[in-house]
Amino acid sequence: MARRVSLIVIIAFAASVLSLEAQAQAERIRIESGTYGANCGAATGNATRDLAKHCNDRATCRYIVNTRLDATQRASCARDFIAAWSCDHREFHRAMLSAEAGNGSSLVITCIPSTGAGK
Repeated sequence: MARRVSLIVIIAFAASVLSLEAQAQAERIRIESGTYGANCGAATGNATRDLAKHCNDRATCRYIVNTRLDATQRASCARDFIAAWSCDHREFHRAMLSAEAGNGSSLVITCIPSTGAGK
């Protein structure tokens, strides 16, 4: 029984090492732009600095939209969120949260290739 447990531990350790190696080799996120409220006329890139602060140099990032607006903006328009990023400056991606999602919504961006169904 002890031998079986040792084998399971060795297999689990090897799997975790392989997972860490894959993450180390994964390309890294480089934020190109982040815009909150483009659909309401906001300037392109108004959230770039905050998005980059949270996500640059990671393989995957969960970003929570948390933007303060002035009093005139709050009531006027439900805003969308658009993120554009590259993976080690090679592959370019874009993702969007619809205006209905609103402030406090989260967006997951990644440079890890998908290997799931349909890929």
